[in-house]
Amino acid sequence: MKAFKLENEPRIEPGFKTPDHYFDNFSAKVLQQLPENEPKVISIFQKKKTIIMMVAAVLILALMIPIYTSISANSKELDEAALENYLAYQSNLNQYDLISELKTEDISKMQPVSSPEDQAIEDVLAANSDIEHLITE
Repeated sequence: MKAFKLENEPRIEPGFKTPDHYFDNFSAKVLQQLPENEPKVISIFQKKKTIIMMVAAVLILALMIPIYTSISANSKELDEAALENYLAYQSNLNQYDLISELKTEDISKMQPVSSPEDQAIEDVLAANSDIEHLITE
């Protein structure tokens, strides 16, 4: 095989040549061709974007109203009878646990408005034969 040398082979001349000192003042020429005041560009879609965002917000609110009303309808306040029945039959609380949680204001609210007369108490005790059971209770 014969040795290959690049320097000895004929070269092909390129078809394009840049003029002398072309890139020295290239940036100055480009800056001269630019307009001095650039016109203000107003996007056509800018107003449409805000309108689309408003419509999306209204749709989200319209979809959330039924969900909110269904959630608020399910969270009803407990009535006293249901709470009393739960505490009496389903809970592991006894009367002493409940008494320990009461405050003095709550106890004063629970006091009966009118106290029974002594004669009514004597009549109930006389009519009932199991007086000792009532006293210990």
